[in-house]
Amino acid sequence: MSGSTFGRILRLTSFGESHGPGVGGVLDGCPAGIALSDADIQAELDLRKPGRGPTATEREETDSVRLLSGLFEGMTTGTPIAFYVANEDQRSRDYGELADVFRPGHADWGYFQKFCGIRDHRGGGRASGRETVARVAAGAIAKKILQRHKVVIHAGCAELGGIAAPPEEMDLAGAFARPYFAPSEDMVALWDARVAEARAAGDTLGGIVAIAAVNVPAGLGEPVFDKLEAVLAHALMSVGAVKGVEIGDGFAAARLTGSQNNDPLLPGGGFASNHAGGTLGGISSGQDIVLRAAVKPIASIAQKQHTVDTRGRPREILIGGRHDLSAIPRIVPVLSAMTALALADALLLQKRMDSC
Repeated sequence: MSGSTFGRILRLTSFGESHGPGVGGVLDGCPAGIALSDADIQAELDLRKPGRGPTATEREETDSVRLLSGLFEGMTTGTPIAFYVANEDQRSRDYGELADVFRPGHADWGYFQKFCGIRDHRGGGRASGRETVARVAAGAIAKKILQRHKVVIHAGCAELGGIAAPPEEMDLAGAFARPYFAPSEDMVALWDARVAEARAAGDTLGGIVAIAAVNVPAGLGEPVFDKLEAVLAHALMSVGAVKGVEIGDGFAAARLTGSQNNDPLLPGGGFASNHAGGTLGGISSGQDIVLRAAVKPIASIAQKQHTVDTRGRPREILIGGRHDLSAIPRIVPVLSAMTALALADALLLQKRMDSC
């Protein structure tokens, strides 16, 4: 299946389906000599695994990772790193009635059209969020590469169900320690109430994820088609629930004047502001990379919906199974991982030009 590989030097290929034996990936291009263990990857996987938080599915997966290659005596060897996570709690019977109908908002229709009517209807198959296990595992390795250069990625939920955190309360560095990966403790009770309201209505919620990469060196990015923000947008938009990406001020910049939007340069190489979000001309400026990703509501809702079956006949369905009420917070470590993969790849590309 084409489209299952991301990156140019640091290349991740993922495999597996929601209700298959397991999911995993192969990460090629990782430099030798990086200390790496199962525990390094497991810590990241535990942040996204099912059953975490008030919006999570009841599916229970340990998401225990097995490193299969690319290591010797706890160090990367420079060869492909393969990893595997078994699926342990599939309930394929929950999807039996969906074999010949298209669920609104899901990938069913697109996969049916693209692959000649052949699709795995059990939990979405390859289109399931379960696929993101491989991204998070590979992202953990990418973060080890970035750590060599003191690059750190922070991420958290900035908005859930239409309730946004005030900009002055955005503490992303501590978000992973809070429910919903919230940027402040004040948001937790507000989002608890919104989640309870949606659950009572049999509905789901979308939100916005904020990401900041700090200590990113200047000079990353490959003009003109592989600008750094283009690669970052590709990385985030490749995640199924993401419907929009902003860099820096994003769409708000369209409502500014040039004098308001420009970031004045200061003696010593600094900037007076960061409306650009850490890139200039598609190349990192040395400022923090600032990203926001719009996440759509989960498509599986506990309400009757109108659709059609594979013969084009009208149907009414009520989707069963176990589903997240929102992709947040579990999508936050996924987007953090994709940011890490994009930046680590850009850094390795830049190392080829380090003669300047």
